[in-house]
Amino acid sequence: MIAKVCVTLKPSILDPQGKTVKSALESLGFKGIKDVRMGKYIELHLNHAKAASAKKDVERMCQKLLANPVIEAYRIEIRR
Repeated sequence: MIAKVCVTLKPSILDPQGKTVKSALESLGFKGIKDVRMGKYIELHLNHAKAASAKKDVERMCQKLLANPVIEAYRIEIRR
């Protein structure tokens, strides 16, 4: 089973890295960019038999290590 986790800053948190990337893209001639938010992608290969137990474990991993719940939000996708 594979767990895909996408971690991003919460909308209320400023994203200086995203602003820098937006500015760089615009200086390269890319127009029409409203906003850029940076984040991180984590892929976990798990030995779980059931998707529900895998998601529960990954949720705990995010809360304890993979994300900072105070300033970051995360999405979890479980695939077989």
